[in-house]
Order: sequence, then C-alpha cells, then structure tokens
Amino acid sequence: MFKHILLPVDGSELSHKAVSAAIQFARTSGARLTPYMCVEEYPYVMTSDTTHEKKAVFQQRVEAGARQELAKVEAAAALAGVPCSAHVSPAATPYRGIINAARELDCDVIFMASHGRSGISGLLLGSETQKVLTHSDIPVLVFR
Repeated sequence: MFKHILLPVDGSELSHKAVSAAIQFARTSGARLTPYMCVEEYPYVMTSDTTHEKKAVFQQRVEAGARQELAKVEAAAALAGVPCSAHVSPAATPYRGIINAARELDCDVIFMASHGRSGISGLLLGSETQKVLTHSDIPVLVFR
C-alpha cells in the first residue's frame, strides 16, 4: 500500500508516541520511513548588528538540535528493521515544511500526531496537523 512514509516529529511526548506507531506501521507495510523535522528560518534581518547570532551559527545550532532528535527515531527504526533516513529543512511555517518535504521526497503518506484540541482552543490555537490536512494533496494518517 504505502511505500514511503514521512513522519514529522517535534520532540513532544505525543510525537514520541507517534514514532512507535509509525515504525510499526512502516514495518507491517514494508515501507521506508523518513522522520522529518522542520526548523525555524533565520529570524533576524541581515544587518551589521552584532547583538544576535550570525545566520550560519543559527542554522548549525537549530539543525544540530533537530538531528539529535531525529537520530533517536532512526535508532528505533533500525532496531525494528525499518529502513529509515531523517530529513531536516527550514520553513516559515511547519505545515508548509511538512508538505514540501513530503513532495520533494516523494512520500506517499504523511503520518503525524495530533494533540486533539477541539472547541475554542483548537480554533484559536490552530493545529499544524489540521493545516497539513487542509493543504496537502498527499494522504495524511493522523495518530491520536
């Protein structure tokens, strides 16, 4: 059925639970898994102001943090015998990063967690999962 699964992670407890489920899903499907983390784009205007960190330093720092989190997923997938290779990219908003990564990497499903917010908190806070569901033309499997 599915051959390439994109698994967006953010380091949260719910994300960790989704990792286990996604690895099991990939194993039973015979699919490969790409854990993905969207990192923040450089938030400063390029000026001669030296009070903030330089773009290269910022990018290295946020990517290193993401790679550290993704390495845990790769290790868990390896233990389960699931082919896995992580991916990191910057994006202005996580949902766009997720959708773009799924397209660029030719994933045929996005497996992601949802915090399950409803009512006014769901409406006001929004949800990256909801935004992916709304804007993606790639199937999305939501784990709760």
